[in-house]
Amino acid sequence: MKKRIAIFFIVAILIISCFSVVNAAENESKKSVVTEEGTSQLIEIKERELNSIEDYKKDYGSDAYGTAAYILNKVRLYSIPLVFIGIAISAIYQYVIGIRKLDVRDKGFSTMIAIITIGVICQVLPLIFAIVVKSGVS
Repeated sequence: MKKRIAIFFIVAILIISCFSVVNAAENESKKSVVTEEGTSQLIEIKERELNSIEDYKKDYGSDAYGTAAYILNKVRLYSIPLVFIGIAISAIYQYVIGIRKLDVRDKGFSTMIAIITIGVICQVLPLIFAIVVKSGVS
């Protein structure tokens, strides 16, 4: 049974790699059009982010505080989906795999508590930073 599963995965990987080689060859011919569109979009994104950083620097009155606030805001935004993914993985460890192995169940619970704690810190830290800096600057 294990040999069949291993053979199945090897064949699946070979098929996927064949399709990816074919797609890479097709994409090579479309590269010039994609490059022009992608370059213009990247320039727009870069300019928007630089304007956003400048706005933060103006709001906080310092380059260091503005950059730190910008970074903390990005951490706040990206931590939300990562926390959900972490909770899902640790729930699988706790409730699915942990049914048979108690040490894995404890590992899943501990990981879930750690991920939730880190998520709360990532959400609250920008607020605390803004309160402390704005009260000190004013």
